[in-house]
Amino acid sequence: MLAMNSSLDAGLIASLSNAAAHGLTVEVVAATGSTNADLRARLGDLSQPFLLAAEQQSAGRGRAGRSWQVAPGESLCFSLAWRFNGSLANLSGLPLAVGVVLAEVLNARGWPVTLKWPNDLLMKGLKLGGILIETVPVRDIGMNKDAVWAVIGVGINAHQSQQLSDAVGHAIAALDTSPVDRNGLLAACADALASAMLEFDRTGLGSFAARWESLHAHAGKQVWLVEAGQVLHQGIARGIDASGRLLLDTGAGD
Repeated sequence: MLAMNSSLDAGLIASLSNAAAHGLTVEVVAATGSTNADLRARLGDLSQPFLLAAEQQSAGRGRAGRSWQVAPGESLCFSLAWRFNGSLANLSGLPLAVGVVLAEVLNARGWPVTLKWPNDLLMKGLKLGGILIETVPVRDIGMNKDAVWAVIGVGINAHQSQQLSDAVGHAIAALDTSPVDRNGLLAACADALASAMLEFDRTGLGSFAARWESLHAHAGKQVWLVEAGQVLHQGIARGIDASGRLLLDTGAGD
């Protein structure tokens, strides 16, 4: 396998994947502020799926606007722009489906990854990565139908980083518990995501829900939903509903 610090190579990633069959363009940049922001700015010029990866990301964002800075080779950071049919409401639960796909790819390669609702990848109880999805509704005038571009941002820790641990305020998990070919891993993620996005466009969250439940790190456990330092809800995690909302047993019948 290649060394952890081997550079990402768009041509190699494309050749290792079924990118051409999915009409997927792959591009790698040495450094950028945010791959999500870059793809959002390019949506007007896109007609097919597009995957953009970066060796270094200086202005990435996580959930609730948290900063996510990545040094060269430290993480696997990429964004996938994918156009879905229908309205924005049809994308309910998309972060959970993406989480399922990534966790299954990583588990198949020996990393014991589980999921934290709604968009975190965990390994041995620590955060390994996260997902940030941004959407842009569009109207296809020629076809007289609605569509939505989703920009699916993914960050996965490749190396342990004291700087990142300090920034987030706690220990993190990383893939360097065993060797990894980052180009091969990204190719596998691209293939799995492309197939899954086609499936999600047809069926929504339904075909992913049971798989998500099987990977849920906190199933049957007491959890607290916290926003801006405030506990909004707490209870026993009982799974998800049809739209991807977390079901909590609060003991109060609600």
